[in-house]
Formats: sequence, structure tokens, C-alpha cells
Amino acid sequence: MATTFRDYYATLGVPRTATEKEIKAAFRKLARKHHPDVNQGSKESEARFKELTEAYEVLGDPEKRKTYDDLGSQPQGYEAFSGAGRPGARRAAGGPQVEYRTVSPDDLESLFGTAANPFSDFFHDVFGRGSAAARGATGAGSGRVRHPAPTPRRGGDVEGEAEISLEEAFRGTTRTLELTAPSGTRRVEVRIPAGIKDGAKVRASGQGSPGADGGAAGDLLVRVRLRPHHTFAREGDDLRVRVPVPLGVALLGGSVEVPTPGGKRVALTVPAETQNGVRLRLRGLGMPRLRGGTSGDLIAEVDVRLPAHLTAEQKAAAASF
Repeated sequence: MATTFRDYYATLGVPRTATEKEIKAAFRKLARKHHPDVNQGSKESEARFKELTEAYEVLGDPEKRKTYDDLGSQPQGYEAFSGAGRPGARRAAGGPQVEYRTVSPDDLESLFGTAANPFSDFFHDVFGRGSAAARGATGAGSGRVRHPAPTPRRGGDVEGEAEISLEEAFRGTTRTLELTAPSGTRRVEVRIPAGIKDGAKVRASGQGSPGADGGAAGDLLVRVRLRPHHTFAREGDDLRVRVPVPLGVALLGGSVEVPTPGGKRVALTVPAETQNGVRLRLRGLGMPRLRGGTSGDLIAEVDVRLPAHLTAEQKAAAASF
């Protein structure tokens, strides 16, 4: 019975004009998809993986590829030997002469081990059953197929969320997140740097999903949410705060106290004749900058407070303005 011609180009899904790089890329893509470690228990995937390995064994080797290409692009270009034990040689149309011989079960066992050889009869007809490729595919006497080493795959990233106060963003803080995985629950402490902005993500390297085949674990990405503050409003790295200023201080000038996110109060000089809503800047008292350097500014917005329950004298004075 004639041996079936194998179209290795079709197996890898590449044209006969494909470059070595294209052939390698196609093999790696398909091998990852059909690897037995990924499809455990699937005989179909195992058979497909063997076909891919055989095709790449030939097309990935320049000498073997030339020998294969000499057979021609059509199955009828290859005249396989009869399995009836007939000695001698057959010639592929337009190709090199290939020697064949009948191999007994004992010969197979001594050459390849007790298990069936993973490569097809077509491969051995063209390249010889005693070829280095055939021996390397089974392992010396082991009877086991040696698959290419699996490619390490990085684990996926995991996302979480943490809510913090503006004071915590000012100083920097930590949060402990509880992550649930197939193997159980684990707790991860994440450091949140000073100066973090609302919506920014903090990366905890190696705390995501585990990798496969020796690959590195993914990362944990924590999106930070800042709670609204009753005193300060954030504007980039600056902070804005409304500061009550008595009318007399606004008119004649003076000093008032201003709160800071660090908890202290500082003196603010108010120039004479300061209008309501004017912003006075206190440099370096805002939020720390993530990339270092000076901090943002604290902007004091003047909120002029009018006096209540005026005396007749005060009313007369006000009428003169």
C-alpha cells in the first residue's frame, strides 16, 4: 500500500515561498495551541502536535526542506514504496533517489523503543528511519516523544481598587487587599505613595496571577480613589482652601490663620484692600509631587466676612465709603 504524501506547508499553513522566520512563527503559534500540556487528554491535539512537529522538523531545516521541495508540489510527484517487503529503490518524480527496506517489529523496537515512532512513514521514506531526527524524536530506547520545551508564559495582571483620604494621599499610606484565586485567598499589602492622584494606578510587581511553564507572575494593579474633602479641593498638585477674612483685615491688611493638609496652621498675610475671592498663594504647602522635587502650593481663597449687628457709629462709618 502506497505511503501518503505529506504537505508540510499546508500543515503549518504557510506558502511554499515562506521564509524561515515565517515558518518558525507559524509553528510556534500552532504548537502553543495544540501542545499536549495545554490540551491534556486530547488525542486529537496530540496527533495534531505530532504533525506540526514533523512539518517543522523538515521545513525548519534548510537541507531537509531542499530535499522535500525536490519531490515536487503535488502528491503524485512522490512514488512511495510498497509495504509488501519489496527491496530496492523508488525515485520521486524530479527528485532524489530514496532507498527503502522492510523493517521488522524487532528492528523498530531496537531503533525507537517500544512505542510507535511519532513521525510518519512518509518522513522516514524520504529521510530514512535511522536518521538523527527520528532517533531524537523518541529518545534512546525510551519510547517517549520528546516535545519542544514549552515557552514560559507570563501570568495575567489582576486589578483592584482602594479608597483613601486626602490626608493619606498627602503622607502616603498602605492598603491590604484580599485576593481570591483557585488555590485559595491571599492578602497583599500595597504601598500607596505620597502625592497619588485620584484614579491613578499603583503596581505591585509579581502579585498577580501565577505564570505557566516557568513564566513570571503577573502584577497587581490597584486603582486609587480619593474621598472628597470638607476643607481642601485638589487642583493637580495644588490645594485650594477658602479662608474666612474679617472685613477690617481685608480693608486695612493683617494676618489670618490657614489650615494645611499636614494638620498644622500657618499665618497668611492679607494685603490692605484685598477683594473677596482673591487667591493668595502659599508656596510649597500643597501636595507632594510623585516624581520628587518641591511640593505644589496651598492656595488660600479670601472669603471676606461682613460684621453683623453694626452699631450706629459703624453704620455711619460704612456710609462714608
